[in-house]
Amino acid sequence: MRYAGLFAVLLFALSGARAAAQAPNPLMLPPTYIPSGEGMYQQYCAACHGANAKGNGPAAASLKVPAPDLTTLAKRHEGKFPYDYVSMILRFGPGTSSHGSSSMPTWGPIFGAIDRQNAKAVTLRIKNLSDYLASLQEK
Repeated sequence: MRYAGLFAVLLFALSGARAAAQAPNPLMLPPTYIPSGEGMYQQYCAACHGANAKGNGPAAASLKVPAPDLTTLAKRHEGKFPYDYVSMILRFGPGTSSHGSSSMPTWGPIFGAIDRQNAKAVTLRIKNLSDYLASLQEK
């Protein structure tokens, strides 16, 4: 009898845990959600590049190589925003600098892990972030 009571309590606890795991969580985002470029910039880039993208974020002082001013990308590329260049940097990283490895993370694999290796979602994240950076260019 004692084991039957213990078994009933264990069964009740397991069924409650299973129901909780299956219940929809209204705070969770749908699996197809892709944040805006501005949202991703604030989350992933602003610490080094600054809220205004001028390269003056709170973590910039700790970098070996200063974070570039992202508002002058078009100016540095003959007045045209370099979508392909920015996309390649985001997807594959900036490569190595002359003084060792780059401080900038390679976002392609990180976005791939976030999006469960969904290549279309990774491409859309990079496009949204690139579009946002294009909107910040100095006139």
